[in-house]
Amino acid sequence: MSILIDPPRWPAHGTVFAHLVSDTSLEELHQFAAQQEISPRAFDKDHYDVPAERYEQFVQAGAKEVTGGELVRALIASGLRIPAKYRPEKLNAILRRRWSRTLPTEPQLGQELLEMWSQDHRYYHDRVHLLSVLEAVDRLGEKLSPGELLLVQLAAWFHDAVYEGTSEDEFKSAVLARERLDGVLSPAAVGAISDLILLTAGHNPGETDRLGRILCDADLEVLARPEPAYQRYAHAIYQEYAHLPRHVLAEGRSKILSALLAKVSIYATAAGRERWESAARTNLGRELEHLQSWML
Repeated sequence: MSILIDPPRWPAHGTVFAHLVSDTSLEELHQFAAQQEISPRAFDKDHYDVPAERYEQFVQAGAKEVTGGELVRALIASGLRIPAKYRPEKLNAILRRRWSRTLPTEPQLGQELLEMWSQDHRYYHDRVHLLSVLEAVDRLGEKLSPGELLLVQLAAWFHDAVYEGTSEDEFKSAVLARERLDGVLSPAAVGAISDLILLTAGHNPGETDRLGRILCDADLEVLARPEPAYQRYAHAIYQEYAHLPRHVLAEGRSKILSALLAKVSIYATAAGRERWESAARTNLGRELEHLQSWML
């Protein structure tokens, strides 16, 4: 076991907290937390915040006492550390700057979207996902004209703006885009953005749909992350569907992963295939094996 805990010295809510991490895997960390009856709400991207009064309990249960610096260094070395730009205190400023470059005439709309992406019930479909998709669009859309890039960027901003965990989310997000962008952009541009958003429901863009292929690949970039980051993504998805019995969640998730693996190519752009195809297939296969144990 490689569970680490630093001294409780981080003040919040009238007490002080320690950080609990694994330097091996998030699965190990979540198993330890479940055994110690730590609330899932205490998990913050790559660690659990645990109150000082339970510190000795966790040490007795096997958590290794380390300094704060040692904990951070171990987390970075493991690949499980969340980059600073994805931390809540950084995200809003980064995303506001991006919005101001995308549609500077509509700051209130940018704020409305940011608030939607910040809703408490989101674990994966959150501001980190939004920023990740926007950054992937940057990489895949280097040869787009400014007008084309604007369409894809706005589609990214809206594509999961409505997130209720249902099959209607993409449709409702497209409706929201049409409502909010009406009169801001041309009808043709608004229609194009709406169509792009709808594509993210199935990730099956047409052969000649250059913009759709870029957006869909950007939305699926997460599948090719290094194993620790992929674990974090998968766990966040499980949290969003934690209201389902575990075997039901596993069956539904397995169908989605199997459908992706059955495709000739998961990614629709040449750049996406070159950068991400192999790693994504490895990650999906590994997760499918893990989910099989939930259905026994």
